Formats: sequence, structure tokens, C-alpha cells
Amino acid sequence: MPSFDIVSETDLQEVDNAVNQVSKEIITRYDFKNAKCRVERKEAEITLHADDEYKREQVIEILKEKLIRRKVDIRVLDYGTVEPASGGTVRQVVTVRQGIEAELAKKLVKMIKDSKIKVQAAIQGVELRITGKKRDDLQEVITLLKADTSIEQPLQFTNFRD
Repeated sequence: MPSFDIVSETDLQEVDNAVNQVSKEIITRYDFKNAKCRVERKEAEITLHADDEYKREQVIEILKEKLIRRKVDIRVLDYGTVEPASGGTVRQVVTVRQGIEAELAKKLVKMIKDSKIKVQAAIQGVELRITGKKRDDLQEVITLLKADTSIEQPLQFTNFRD
């Protein structure tokens, strides 16, 4: 039976490259002169340090711009709360989402079942496996999910097998 997987993966190497570009731009920009702004990445978390709210927003804009240039979808960013840090600065942790969370997976399965396409959807950890008798049904599911704009995370369709 034909099947494929729905996943949500982010290339962390590209995220790392974007973070490095942000750091270089902060150093060279005139409006960040003598500022204590910096960006760090550990695993799937990006930590932004800035002097104030305005500079934090500027760093976020630079980060988005660099991620878009590196073809990383900015919908993978999950912004944490802004918290005060030492020396009158602010800090914010931005998480890079990897995989499909259980809540979103259930929503996708419900959407697929409500469409009455003759396929089976199974949640397998952080991905979904879609199986059906016809290849056309699977392609119809892909078209359905690509057309839906309410999905707040980028999806990739991998492992397509006949």
C-alpha cells in the first residue's frame, strides 16, 4: 500500500549560520554601537540579549531576515516571554520547533478524516504516517494540507512509497 510521512524538520545548521550572521551584523551596525546585544544558540534554543525592548525587536527582525535568506521558514520560531536580565538588559528565549507536536498531529488527523479521503492517518511520535490504497488519494491529502493556512508550522512530505 502506498504511504508517506508528514514531518516538520528544521535544518539546525542553517539556523546556526543565520545566528552567526546576526552576530556579525550586530557588531557592524551603527545603531548597535556600544550596545550589549548578542545572540546565542544551544541545541534548538536561540537566546537573545538586548539593552531594551526596541533593540530586542531589532535583533528579532534581523534574525527573521537572515533565516528567510537561508530558506528557513520563520514559522518554526516559538517566542518565549521577555524577561529582565542583569544590568538593565532584557533576555528572550526563542525555541526552534522540531517535529509535529501531539496537539497539531491530532488536528491534522481530524482534518484528514473530515475530508472523507480514503486514507488512514497514524501518529508516530513526532511525525504522521498516511497510508491509502491509491496514490491519487495520498496526493489529494498533500494538496489539502498545503492549501490549509491555519497550520502554524511548516510541513514536509517525505518517504513517499508505492
